[in-house]
Amino acid sequence: MKRIAILMCAGALAVGLAAPASADPDRAAFGRATLTGFASLPALTFVPGSEASGSLLGTAPVNGVTPPFTGQPVQGFSGIARRHDGTFDVLSDNGYGNKANSSDFLLRVHSVKPDFKTKTVEVLGGFNLTDPRKLVPFPLTRQDRTLTGSDFDVESIVRLVDGTYWIGDEFGPFLLHFDRKGRLMDAPVQLPGVKAPENPYLDGGQPNLGGSKGFEGMARSVDGRRLYPLLEGTVSGDPAGTLRMYEFDLRKKAYTDRRWTYQLEDPSHAIGDAIAVDANRFLIIERDNLQGDAAKVKRIYLADMRDRDRDGKLDKTLVADLLDIADPRGLGGAAGTFRFPFQTIEDVVILDDRTLGVLDDNNFPFSNGRTPGKLDDNEFITVRLTHGLQADPRVYR
Repeated sequence: MKRIAILMCAGALAVGLAAPASADPDRAAFGRATLTGFASLPALTFVPGSEASGSLLGTAPVNGVTPPFTGQPVQGFSGIARRHDGTFDVLSDNGYGNKANSSDFLLRVHSVKPDFKTKTVEVLGGFNLTDPRKLVPFPLTRQDRTLTGSDFDVESIVRLVDGTYWIGDEFGPFLLHFDRKGRLMDAPVQLPGVKAPENPYLDGGQPNLGGSKGFEGMARSVDGRRLYPLLEGTVSGDPAGTLRMYEFDLRKKAYTDRRWTYQLEDPSHAIGDAIAVDANRFLIIERDNLQGDAAKVKRIYLADMRDRDRDGKLDKTLVADLLDIADPRGLGGAAGTFRFPFQTIEDVVILDDRTLGVLDDNNFPFSNGRTPGKLDDNEFITVRLTHGLQADPRVYR
């Protein structure tokens, strides 16, 4: 991950790996992050009293469990929003990996509270995503208009000060606006000029984005006026490994004419999440598609939109290597080095200027990055950076 290219409508911007530490603190190289908290939610956690799911997965055992399941698993944390009271809203993704096998997985936002003393995560409740006002103009899976993993692949979430949520989808890709009870408030907002294979408006045309490669990450500006959704896949015709980031005006509920492009270090990599640090900078998770001992790249970068060098290239600074975290107290196991070796790591939140919260997406029941042959749990860790981000205080207060 040596560079990020950022394209604005009027020109191209590229982001490169940060140079050695300099007098400018937010350009200085970060050292090895330290594990300060570990909590885990068992993979076999289900929503109480919920419907059965996983009926389209077959009946062969997967990592020691056999589908279908008696309830809705609390899994696949693909987005996070902080509530500033010790609790977090976490978003389950589309279910079991694709549109065809997830029609009995109900899209849901869970309320969770990590306890780093007991190393546990409590599920306090949550709500399903629904469309009671019939704002989705294309057919849905269920008559009761509860949204499923066959309708949308939700991967990113932002909570506004009014308590409503904007959620990024990968099938369209669409932006979806929900009230505090999970009811859709507006028709899905299409992304002009970009369509994934699952897009309901494709009408026999050719998609120009890979399957489920839509809005994997989405940041809210610190002033609360804009969203910055980031694609997971490269749009056809763009340079290999470049991912578009857009700007969405929340007051107008429309895209602006500004656009950037994030350059992956390797086209086989993907992003996992994005969050604003201030008006110009974002934290972005970049990862390979491997897990366990095979995992090589699970990193958090600081991407700066300002062109300080006036050469069209912007810095990309490594903030934390999630495969090389110092753990002197043995919070995550044996003292020494802690690894976060999951295939998909899709949640980052800023807890204070030097502390990040990071969660995995356990891809229930398929991923086994922590222990081969065993279901991955939903892990919630906190890491302390070697120096502060100099973030806008509104990000974490």
